[in-house]
Amino acid sequence: MNFRGAVFSGGEVSFGSATFSGGEVFFEDATFSGGMMRFTGARFSGGAVYFGGATFSGGDVSFDDAIFSDGTVAFSGATFSGGTMGFTGARFSGGTVYFADATFSGGTLYLGGAVFSGSEVHFNEARFSDGEVDFGGTVFSGGEVHFDEAKFPDVDVSFSDPVSFGGAVFSGGEVSFDRAEGSAPSGLIAAIGTPVPATVTLPAVWLTPIP
Repeated sequence: MNFRGAVFSGGEVSFGSATFSGGEVFFEDATFSGGMMRFTGARFSGGAVYFGGATFSGGDVSFDDAIFSDGTVAFSGATFSGGTMGFTGARFSGGTVYFADATFSGGTLYLGGAVFSGSEVHFNEARFSDGEVDFGGTVFSGGEVHFDEAKFPDVDVSFSDPVSFGGAVFSGGEVSFDRAEGSAPSGLIAAIGTPVPATVTLPAVWLTPIP
């Protein structure tokens, strides 16, 4: 299925409760400026869905309650400047999800209540400058989640942090912020706790008390 370069500016496209067990679906370089796209309750057990280079400037994309047990979903190089994308209650038990080299400059990415128990999720070299990326209440119990070399803003107390881990739970799996730049995301250090578990990699400067 090929939606490369398509423009979604209104209406609704639904893959709700669909099963992706093979084949490929392409949304590369597509523009999402309005309307709704639903992957609510979908099951990703094989194959691949590609959003590489897509632009999300409006509208609503939902992966709420989706199950990722195998296969690939890739947002590599995508730009998020508006709209909403949700993974509320999603389950990541296998497969790979890529946000590598994505740019988050507006809009909302919400992963509240998602459970990472076995997938690989990559935000490597992603850039976070504005908008909202919310991991509040997310559970990290297995698998791998990487923010290696990601760029977070140097947040001043007078400004809102675009990335939040408030209420997240780290009980297993590998979580890496190796060579990440900028300030530690809001709530991350408190959620991880001290001493930092061996499965969590953080830049040393994030663990240095501010004089």
